[in-house]
Amino acid sequence: MVHVYNCHPFASQQIVQVEQAPRLVCCGGGALFVVASGRCKVTLHYRQGCPLICRFATMGTVKSISYSKIGDYLVTIEEKNNATYLQAYTNWRNQAEEKARVGVRLLGHLLGGASVRSGVQMEIIEIPLSEHPVAVACCPVTGDLLVGCENSLVLFTLKRQSPVRLKQLTCVVFIVNYPDYETVYLLLGLVPVSFSSNRRFTPEFFHGCSVEETQLHSLQLYPFFTSHQSASVDEPACLFCFFSLPAIGYLYSLKGGVELLSTYEYPEKILEAVLTDHLLHVITRSALQCFTVRCAAVAARIVDPYIDTTMKACPPSSLEVCALRMQLFIGLRSICVCGCHVVLLSTADTDTPEETERSTQSRKWTISSAKETTAVGHGWNLYVVDTVTPLTLYQEMDEYSRQYAENNPQAQSLQHILSEAHLLLRTSLLQTSEQQQKSDEELEEALRQNCAQLGDCFSRARQKDCHLALPYYRMSGLSVTEIITRNRPLPASPHSYGLGFLFYLKHYLLEETEQSLSQETADEVLDIFSQSEPSELISVCASPSMTNISPARTLQILQRLEDTSGVLVPLTITMANMMLRLDDLPQFTQLLDRHAEMLLVYSFIQEPRLLLHAGCGAEHTLIRPTALTHQLVKSHPGLLVAGMVALHENNKIQLEQADHIFKELGCENCLQVDFWEATLMASSQEAVIHELLFRLASIYIDRLTSMTSMTSDTHSSFDHTSPKRRSLKSADDLSLLCGPSLSAGSVLPLLERLPEETLWGFSLHLLCATKRGQYDVCIEKILDRCPQGIIAYANHQLQDKKMVLWWKKLLPELCNRTRAATDNSILLAALKETLVVVAMETSPADFLELIPDDGTAAYFLPHLLTCSQRHLMT
Repeated sequence: MVHVYNCHPFASQQIVQVEQAPRLVCCGGGALFVVASGRCKVTLHYRQGCPLICRFATMGTVKSISYSKIGDYLVTIEEKNNATYLQAYTNWRNQAEEKARVGVRLLGHLLGGASVRSGVQMEIIEIPLSEHPVAVACCPVTGDLLVGCENSLVLFTLKRQSPVRLKQLTCVVFIVNYPDYETVYLLLGLVPVSFSSNRRFTPEFFHGCSVEETQLHSLQLYPFFTSHQSASVDEPACLFCFFSLPAIGYLYSLKGGVELLSTYEYPEKILEAVLTDHLLHVITRSALQCFTVRCAAVAARIVDPYIDTTMKACPPSSLEVCALRMQLFIGLRSICVCGCHVVLLSTADTDTPEETERSTQSRKWTISSAKETTAVGHGWNLYVVDTVTPLTLYQEMDEYSRQYAENNPQAQSLQHILSEAHLLLRTSLLQTSEQQQKSDEELEEALRQNCAQLGDCFSRARQKDCHLALPYYRMSGLSVTEIITRNRPLPASPHSYGLGFLFYLKHYLLEETEQSLSQETADEVLDIFSQSEPSELISVCASPSMTNISPARTLQILQRLEDTSGVLVPLTITMANMMLRLDDLPQFTQLLDRHAEMLLVYSFIQEPRLLLHAGCGAEHTLIRPTALTHQLVKSHPGLLVAGMVALHENNKIQLEQADHIFKELGCENCLQVDFWEATLMASSQEAVIHELLFRLASIYIDRLTSMTSMTSDTHSSFDHTSPKRRSLKSADDLSLLCGPSLSAGSVLPLLERLPEETLWGFSLHLLCATKRGQYDVCIEKILDRCPQGIIAYANHQLQDKKMVLWWKKLLPELCNRTRAATDNSILLAALKETLVVVAMETSPADFLELIPDDGTAAYFLPHLLTCSQRHLMT
């Protein structure tokens, strides 16, 4: 379907004065090239005012002419003496004086002489071919020349010199087989290596179509560059292919695969079509018509990865095209476009009855021009029609859309014309250079205005499209208060809000932002949801944007919700929060005491914003506690700790963020430790367990080494509400240092802070040294400082593979020490216990080897006898 809008794409037109009847025209490089009939000369004109630049004769009758901006050269297909030639014209601007010399040469043969080296001589280069040339095309990116012959394609690459010369570097030939119907073959790739892909486009024809109706024309391969690209260096952001039949045209996107973007159904038979960034221009025998294009919709999605997200949006490339107001002419024959200038060639031939009938139908289909152009005297005319700027055309579309908005704000046509206007601005912004900053600012402002209108349109749209209100409103730069004002219900339906508006509002309230709504706006938001979606009231009240809400008024609304939906734990907490804001602490406590602690914790998991608000930036420093959290520190510390543990275990908050919260609350030395201990018991994450063990060990060491218990003083202020707990001042609390969860190396920094003078400090150092495998050192330290504990240590630590240390280390050490202190009963008792173990674990021969040779063998004989008897029994 093609939409039709009565917008004016054309600004002005002028007639180009040419002495002889023009046969062919093309434009580019700031000039208009006209092939005049009869004398076979080419005249060139500037587009503005069209003064004559120069003229020169061609070698033969020109059948086709093309211009290449890269290299600034002309290429023609000419006929002379029943032979067809391919000619290239370089340095043609030097023919301002018509008597200047012209060099003629074959491709690959250079001319000598000072005039050539100085770049003042125009050259005509004949390009030899083995077949007759049929069509030519110049690459707008590289300046290469592609020649289509009857059975092959030949590619010539441009070699840049001073002056510019065309030299054949590579000749690549492709055989193209044509079926019954005409088919477009597209060959893409890098030269001189190879073409990388071959694409075939075959339009679907209906049975019974005549050959004339299926004749292809206006084939155009169109690269699209953005303002950040260089046409001479970068690949184009997008690549498009357009071709047309007399009654229908096709636009394809070729970037990342072939995709049909648009189908153009013409109201009557067209002769030619030209694709540009903003518009598609087509001509019939009697009119110039413009259609919108979808190039910007494709390019925007390639350039900006945030398109089609909740942040940004753009109309789809599949959006139906529209036709704009046509301009009437008589006898149009050809068209070419350069920038904002459309060049038309017309002749005053009398229309056939069939063409007259089509012209009449066309005038019914579109709105005709107010001024109809007539032929002047000699029977032909050459026109330069200027198109309006995209911003001007946008402004007319914007005015057009306001008429739709007044009559039917939910009409599909309103959405369509706003989308068309959006794509016009997108195209200009994609191609605006840094030198056009003022124009860029105007376009940006217009785009914001258009996004606001599209947001309004989608805010009332059907469920399928209502989500688009969010990105368009975000792109508009409007405040939430302004958006609420734009979406107030109509008097006919005072309680009806659009789905898109509610979708936007919910996402806004879910965002963690530093901006708070005024009380008036916050109360209005509450009214909106109480009327439209009461189930969202708990989430709405928890939003950081709603901190200025009226608590008394909110309580009334929440109470009505409870009366209709029943008692809900999250609703109770929300009501308690409002009581807290009213400084009604008894009612606050009463509401919280309605439910068990675990049910309250589950509600915190469902709505974490009851306890925490996050800022609009990154990092945990912007996480902050709510007023409810501050109150729970004083009245329900256990509930707060349980809630924080639940949030951590459900991935609602990170460990570092929780630390920041407790620091903000001023209880990092008390409730934070409780949180660590509770999380250690609940967590199954190895990294978290290791981190918490290390932190708790450090805290316990600080407590044990401190002369005063700061923790006890801190907790004493909560004795009236918090459960009693013991003071962590014994070595039992540090048993985790010796456990398997912490590696031996990781505890060394902590041990440096532990003094060995105390018994518990000595015990911890001893156990950690044992964990590191330093058994010999530990045996010596125990015998030096606490010999009465050696047997207990050995019974616990010297087992299994370490049993051998009883007789290899402990027994010799005790023998030496008792020999030096024969009256030490502790050592003698330890020696006796050791010998009992050795007699049980060794053979008689091994035991005999252990008896010292210092004359004390008699002391060991009873134990040797016990060892021998045990050995005989086994």
